[in-house]
Amino acid sequence: MGVFDFGVGAAFWLTVFSMLLCVGYGAWRWNKDDDTAVDVALQSWASEEDAIEGDL
Repeated sequence: MGVFDFGVGAAFWLTVFSMLLCVGYGAWRWNKDDDTAVDVALQSWASEEDAIEGDL
């Protein structure tokens, strides 16, 4: 113990930094109302379902 290894230290600090970055990004994007991609996908899915049900 007590022997510093650059690889271990770098891995530790990169892990801590990435955790802080992810938490910061999640807090920044919390409750954003940017669901346009989901709305477009739902509309596309609904139109395909209507076409399939019409063929039946």
